Amino acid sequence: MLCIFAAGAATIMTTTSTSTMTSTTTTSSQLLAATSSTTTTSTTNSGSTTTNTVSDFSTFDFANGTRMPEKATLSLGDASFRPGSSVAYVPVSLDRPTPNTVIARITTVNGSGTYRALSGYNYQTVDTVVIFRPGDPLVQTVAVPIIGATEGQQFQVKLREAPWGGLQGQSTATVTASSTATVTAKAAGTFRAPRTFAATGTLQFELLKGTHKRSPDGGWDRWATSLANGRTQVANGETGLYLDSSIFPGIEGPVYWSAYGLVLHTQKLKTPISYGGQNWYYGSSVLDGRNFLATQIGYGQYEWEAKMPNRRGSWPAFWLVSTSGWPPEIDIYEGFGYQSYWDFDRHVAHTLHVGTNSTRYDQRGITIQTQQAYGLSGYSQGFHRFAVDIQRDYITWFVDGVETYQSVNPFQGFRFYPIMDVAVKTSGAYDDGSGDMVIKSFRIYSAP
Repeated sequence: MLCIFAAGAATIMTTTSTSTMTSTTTTSSQLLAATSSTTTTSTTNSGSTTTNTVSDFSTFDFANGTRMPEKATLSLGDASFRPGSSVAYVPVSLDRPTPNTVIARITTVNGSGTYRALSGYNYQTVDTVVIFRPGDPLVQTVAVPIIGATEGQQFQVKLREAPWGGLQGQSTATVTASSTATVTAKAAGTFRAPRTFAATGTLQFELLKGTHKRSPDGGWDRWATSLANGRTQVANGETGLYLDSSIFPGIEGPVYWSAYGLVLHTQKLKTPISYGGQNWYYGSSVLDGRNFLATQIGYGQYEWEAKMPNRRGSWPAFWLVSTSGWPPEIDIYEGFGYQSYWDFDRHVAHTLHVGTNSTRYDQRGITIQTQQAYGLSGYSQGFHRFAVDIQRDYITWFVDGVETYQSVNPFQGFRFYPIMDVAVKTSGAYDDGSGDMVIKSFRIYSAP
């Protein structure tokens, strides 16, 4: 979620791998960068090409959290295979080491013209995900099973949409059966397997019913039921007023404990509330840790276990804001329920916002269809874990313990406080599904 404090508003803005994988243990020193790099290429005994890029973003000037390295551009490459072969390899490449995870969804398309190859007759349909993590080689290949193709037959592969986390280069490639062209080799190299979440810091805070406190503006030992810039986000397009029953008596409780956990409840108000010179017809809910000292860390891990709403127009988020002011910001989870494409059970968004003095200079993030990319889904059907690990050189996001995104950390030396909220952004009935986020657990681990 992006906060424009100068404008008195908070805004959320946003913008999968087929290869031989070798699991490695990732340490903080393994994060890559485009500022200095050495590329080595070798050929294996099987004829596959290995491209390993060694680089280090440690020399990049992040300008105190206001700059990010250039994005990598992902491209598909044309490919050739021999008639009679059982597989064709299609290259997928980055033009430079990436400072963050890049994900591409790739599918096959029938050829055209006299020599067109058809799915089910000449080749098998492939619909897959390719993932480049920081530190990976710059070339992968997608394997397409060949049923039977004769000289000159061709088909295409294409990107389903622009790559998540990167720029788009060549988006369509032609794959041709040829007895004379150089056969496209399978790419080989060491690709890092996704990390598994593990808390490595010291438990600093745990959300418990017996110790939970909140008040309109919060305090050193309690959450605030407002944001730092108030109870409304007009410039953000939000139509909900962030409620507190101690200020607006008679409303449905915006925050309460149920048998399943702490509930952040949103609603269409039975009676409009006049606030800030206008009437508000919807109620939003937030818990903000800007004054809650136990929830603030510089390095370490935040881990939530929650069930998401699925009501159209709801906008749930877990996010972190710098204690020195916005930005920096780290969005651990966002659910853009006001967007028609958003699927609460399959989509997850992670974003960084860089800048200073209430001005955002850049944002880097990703919206992931996690069911295809990672086999994860059902976020409004049951409880799922959302976590972030903040280290000096990288920030890593996790869903249900599986790494879903990683980025270089431009925010060295900053401290953060957490916000959990469900905003409302609609002018409709706001009565389908559930507008509530239920938080089963929330833990914070601090690291030196």
